[in-house]
Amino acid sequence: MKIAKLKQSAKGVCDPRRIYGNVRHVLSDIIVIGLISMLCGGKDFSDMEVLGKAKEKWLRGFLELVNGIPDSDTFRRVFEKINPDELSKCLTDWIMSEREIIAAKSISLDGKTMRGSGDDSHSAYHVVSAWASEHGITLGQVSVDEKSNEITAIPQLLDIIDVKGAVVTIDAMGCQKKIAELIISHEADYLFALKGNHKNLYKEAKGLFDSIDAGNIDICLDIYEHESHNHGRIEKRIVDVISAELVKGKNDWQNLQSIVRVRYTSICTKSGRETSQTRYFLTSLLPSARRLSAVIKNHWSIENNLHWVLDVIFEEDSSKAKKDNSPLNLNVLRKVALSILLPIKHGRMSLKKMMFRAALEQHFLELVLFG
Repeated sequence: MKIAKLKQSAKGVCDPRRIYGNVRHVLSDIIVIGLISMLCGGKDFSDMEVLGKAKEKWLRGFLELVNGIPDSDTFRRVFEKINPDELSKCLTDWIMSEREIIAAKSISLDGKTMRGSGDDSHSAYHVVSAWASEHGITLGQVSVDEKSNEITAIPQLLDIIDVKGAVVTIDAMGCQKKIAELIISHEADYLFALKGNHKNLYKEAKGLFDSIDAGNIDICLDIYEHESHNHGRIEKRIVDVISAELVKGKNDWQNLQSIVRVRYTSICTKSGRETSQTRYFLTSLLPSARRLSAVIKNHWSIENNLHWVLDVIFEEDSSKAKKDNSPLNLNVLRKVALSILLPIKHGRMSLKKMMFRAALEQHFLELVLFG
């Protein structure tokens, strides 16, 4: 990553401070220090000040710092007022340009509640993110007050990111005919989880796959099986596909091509305990079971590689930031820091260890930032 481009991208964020006020610190300096703090495991505005002062000599090599390092109150006030959408777009555009990423092939949409972000003036923010799993980048996000409002957030998100040519995957809450139509209008494909919120269609799809199990194999267009051994478990996945022509109301769903069933089985090699789960999906993709298996597996990356990491590694839910835009802007910085760290292969070092090492070792932090 080139720091000059980062500084230039940060300048694309509108400064919320009064131009005639006592503006002592450059906005791009504040944003860059905030991001570097997250890369080093920082959690809050006090950590930004501590990191800035500890690395002031090094930071002066590429930042202006006309009045030294901002204090924690300055960081807090600025991040309370910055527009999180602008911050997200500028920093995401910087990462994509540095990696020369033109478009994503698979984009997962899902929401996560920032549990510690609520106060007397607003409930905890629920952020719906667009995650490009193959690149490890959050392409955009929209915040809503409650999880139930994801349906309204998804169309907004689709309008601010480029999904052309990609497969957009969404869980059951986003399995809506209008959302399918919107995705197709953006020249993309969709894959939706199908559950009880579409009771009749779910029942019909389940019945068709049950008939395959009973011997009606002619309606099965393709099947794919995969087995893996991970962390003391044997995991098996069987994916079979039927034509959407077999279900009533097929034409109500824009370009609906296939209905998919995935059967998961996990066996503990030590205890022999077995767990299983069956899921169903609707998609505009053609019935290739192997490809559909990969697309479905990629969708869960948003849970495992984004939401889990935000909770466990960045400890987002324990953050004390609540006022105005501060929770959302810290959420953006965490996601950008994650996108910078994910491609770095340094032995078997975990993300948390990499962040700790970046805080301790100047040359490793330079490797992370400058590439």
